[in-house]
Amino acid sequence: MTRRQELAREAARLFAEKGYHGTSIGALAEAVGVQKASLYAHIAGKQDLLYETMRQGAEAFHGALDAIPDQLPATEKIRLALRGHLRVVADQLELATVFVQEWKYLEAERRDEILAERRRYEERVRALFREGREHSALRSDLDENVAALLFLSAANWAFTWLRADADTDAIADAFYALLIDGMRGYSTPA
Repeated sequence: MTRRQELAREAARLFAEKGYHGTSIGALAEAVGVQKASLYAHIAGKQDLLYETMRQGAEAFHGALDAIPDQLPATEKIRLALRGHLRVVADQLELATVFVQEWKYLEAERRDEILAERRRYEERVRALFREGREHSALRSDLDENVAALLFLSAANWAFTWLRADADTDAIADAFYALLIDGMRGYSTPA
């Protein structure tokens, strides 16, 4: 592992534990066992590390969706998307924590880039619900925006309650059952 990778890993841990603003350059230097001034040989500042953590988070969450085969039915894609999302949270808890909570402290173009990645992920989740509705696997009156918000609200905040030894597939399947059972069937005419 390079010094920069070690620094990024420790930054994610400290940002998750203390928040971006609660983590000093001194604490980062201490975590990797170097002098404060030595950090600047690897980074321009904390923003570099926050950005790197955000990029890794975006790649992890998008990677979970990328792994879902296109030929599956939409409802199975939703189930696997929940499983993948919770697995990212469980396997990379600190990274997921920072990705969900600390993005707002990015500056300028980096913030815009990460917001675009977050929106792209949200759109990909919305598209799964839209596909389910359009293929009559979900209610005809399903609002994919609300469905995606429910999915993301439940899954994103898993970092606050998910235990390290949790069976994320079982939890995702339970979420899926609750989510999808309320979305199956036909809409009732008003």
